[in-house]
Amino acid sequence: MAALTIHLGLLAVAFAGAVAGLLAQHLDWPLPAALIWSAATIPVALALAVAILRDLLTGRVGVDAIALVAMVASIALGEPLAGTVVAMMYAGGNLLEDYARGRAERELRSLRDRTPRIAHRREGEALVDIEAEAVVAGDELLVRAGELLPVDGELLDARVKLDESAVSGEPLPETRVKGDPLRSGTVNAGEAFRYRASAAARESTYAGIVRMVEAAQTAKAPFIRMADRFALLLLPGTLLVAGLAWWLSDDPVRALAVLVVATPCPLILAAPVAFIGGVSRAARSGVLIKGSAAIEGLGRVRTAIFDKTGTLTEGGARLIALHVAPGVAPDEILRLVASLEQASHHVLAETLVALARQRGLALVQPTQVREYRGSGLEGIVDGRRLIAGSRRLVLGEALLPGWILPEPASGSTGALTILVALDGEPVAQLVMADALRPDALGTLARLRGLGIDRILMVTGDDAQTAAAIAAGLPIDAVRAQCSPAEKVQAIRAEKARQPTMMVGDGLNDAPALAAADIGVAMGARGATASSEAADVVILVDRVERVALAVAIARRTHAIARQSIVVGLGLSGIAMIVAGFGYIPPVAGALLQQGIDIAVILNALRTLIGPEAAGRSGQARARSGGDGEIEAAGGTP
Repeated sequence: MAALTIHLGLLAVAFAGAVAGLLAQHLDWPLPAALIWSAATIPVALALAVAILRDLLTGRVGVDAIALVAMVASIALGEPLAGTVVAMMYAGGNLLEDYARGRAERELRSLRDRTPRIAHRREGEALVDIEAEAVVAGDELLVRAGELLPVDGELLDARVKLDESAVSGEPLPETRVKGDPLRSGTVNAGEAFRYRASAAARESTYAGIVRMVEAAQTAKAPFIRMADRFALLLLPGTLLVAGLAWWLSDDPVRALAVLVVATPCPLILAAPVAFIGGVSRAARSGVLIKGSAAIEGLGRVRTAIFDKTGTLTEGGARLIALHVAPGVAPDEILRLVASLEQASHHVLAETLVALARQRGLALVQPTQVREYRGSGLEGIVDGRRLIAGSRRLVLGEALLPGWILPEPASGSTGALTILVALDGEPVAQLVMADALRPDALGTLARLRGLGIDRILMVTGDDAQTAAAIAAGLPIDAVRAQCSPAEKVQAIRAEKARQPTMMVGDGLNDAPALAAADIGVAMGARGATASSEAADVVILVDRVERVALAVAIARRTHAIARQSIVVGLGLSGIAMIVAGFGYIPPVAGALLQQGIDIAVILNALRTLIGPEAAGRSGQARARSGGDGEIEAAGGTP
């Protein structure tokens, strides 16, 4: 804010001086116009001299010295109006940079500014307001309409609607049901509800995002550092051209004209503004890119390595088919089985119970439950004996009924079949598997179109399961049964060939993410270690955002390079034309002002486009994630 005020004041002084000098010249004021222009230029020159001296004391060469030399030379050579225009160019350029940076960083700053600070904790029958930092795991909290969730937790009420846009980038409210995990930083878009804290504020999702955002703003891209070094060559090069113009023409005004049209602004401003804009654009879509270095590295990637579980697949057992005996209702079977599974702590049981609740099915408490480890469950539900489990447990040596498929038509190897018997009669077959994400194929195809010429899948699963998932995807190679150490070895081998990114989601992926040139973590479900190790974190549970991140990085890099090349090219041409005497100093200063503004505005194009997948694709992904099932053999 202080720098913005100073630059605004300097611009106001220079502009007022330019106008006053022109009026004095045309209205025959007693005060000479040249004196007014010189007086308006000197404060800007002094401010610039202080900035250059500060840079020198920290071991940096101030490349804005060209502007200082131009202002001093303008006054010394009797062209003070040119000096005033250069002063306006310098102050205005810095002001425009301040604005550009402020706009580009707005989305990132807003995350930190809206950190939840207050929580309503239930203590007995009373409700007490406490600092969010004081919440501990196990606290029962109340969230009123429109309030932020202060910590991560588990929903206690039946159903809520949440605005998760600040965390995931998803603009539409999401519905959560009892037992669902909730993330801090989301907003209650419905009525007040209760939930139980599962983590302290500093360990919750939103605090982690804020920490990563703060780290993202400290990194400096190699591309920007290269631009800084190249800008240093511009100062001696400009002085050389100006000296040659003076020597060949014996006219010092030509040297001045060369100085005023030369500027390192395309190098100094274009790259950082473009990269910050790209990071900001990605953040609006639920993609956190940790700084300029990460977005530049992502733009250079040529090989993509994907983990399987939770990355290309949905990351958990999902009911993909439910076959029932003739005359049996699938929803009734799901209700009965889910009721029985409430007595089990198996991950498959949790999936079935959550699916039944999402469908609004009324579950009852089972009785006389007996669990056969590794085989299934038996118990009484609604007064009827229910058995759910393996074929041996349910049927023994009996033959399969004709309506049961001998092999699950699941579309993937690794599917698990659960048979269900009601009062001794087989009534249903449930098929569960870790299904391919609906957007996986489109993501890999888009990556191919963006120039990723090699795609691999590296997984700890067995070769048969991995091959089945990869069969319908444009994958060049599959490496199965890999330990975390073997994943790192595979990544190092690919890095030796060309820039490589690794995309994963689990704790065991953290070493691989850190080993890759660019690590991309699917962070929507937690996995703090992998998110912290990654350069890019996908905050929404959609793998298609990986392709979007690469597209944004490619476009950002192209715009930054375009701004630098075009800006310096135009400046170079103007220097040559000015050296031959065709551009006077004042016109040259105005011309360079236009070049600088055009370069920054072009760099700001990184704040828009490209777009994510269409709404229809997102809707399909969302509905598929809710656990849609295929019914066969009975009435859906």
